[in-house]
Amino acid sequence: MKIGAVITAAGMSSRMGTFKPMLSIGSISVAQRIIATLQQSGVSQIVVVTGYNADVLERHLAKSGVIFLRNENYENTEMFDSACIGLRYLRKKCSRILFTPVDIPLFRADTVEKLIKKRSDVVFPICAGQQGHPILLSSRIIDLILDYSGEGGLAGALENLDISKDYVFIEDRGILFDADTPEEFEKLLEYHNSQLTRPVIKLSLEKEKRFFDRNIALLLELIDETRSVKTACQRMQISYSKGWKTLNSIEDQAGFALVLRKQGGSRGGGTSLTPEGKLLLERYRKYEQAVKEASVELFDKYLSDVLK
Repeated sequence: MKIGAVITAAGMSSRMGTFKPMLSIGSISVAQRIIATLQQSGVSQIVVVTGYNADVLERHLAKSGVIFLRNENYENTEMFDSACIGLRYLRKKCSRILFTPVDIPLFRADTVEKLIKKRSDVVFPICAGQQGHPILLSSRIIDLILDYSGEGGLAGALENLDISKDYVFIEDRGILFDADTPEEFEKLLEYHNSQLTRPVIKLSLEKEKRFFDRNIALLLELIDETRSVKTACQRMQISYSKGWKTLNSIEDQAGFALVLRKQGGSRGGGTSLTPEGKLLLERYRKYEQAVKEASVELFDKYLSDVLK
């Protein structure tokens, strides 16, 4: 099954004094940096749980290829509640799920890849003797986490549940840098500016113009899951009319139908993927992953000694 990820970004950033998810790190925001790293690591479904400033953040990330879920009661709940919203959504869609708060944006893609290789119920990254994020959770324990009613939030659940644990010891200080206060954010920026160059691949297919990329792939996956173009568009923060316009454009360039339209009736209508649409989606995801893996090998071969 797939690897998923939950990013909690519902909080009010009260200690920071400004909205953390949209703080800039170089040319991109904190939230965009986390998403890009996860995507580069091969994570296929990324859920961002929003709350405070939800509309603004969702518009900011609308083209990032992620799924948005909201914690409508963010003012009266904890981060654990936001985490559970994302975990509940992904528990039957992914075999393993990465979790991180939005204010820890500088972990590396190779750290994620090392975590994914482990098979315990929960895997923690460790640097300089300290535990950081993201952590990796097996889908086997998600129901146990969701049922946990003790103290300590997610950390308390993982400490008290009878589950297997493993640790990945790495030289990636990015797993430890958060942005809770202005002083911590300054240290985070200093670390960012000292980091190594890494390859980042954004893959698209084109004929006369671009017609298929990771955002289109996610739209098709959500249509296949929900049987609704409207719901799929809502989860990606795109308009219903733009969703249909995009689908029609792709079908024109691909030369075949991607979706089956079923008119409403006594049992209601719905939309599903055609066999050709499912095949295109499956092959694109495999192609995307193969290109990413090849890019790392080629970077190491040709550029790693030049861009140290």
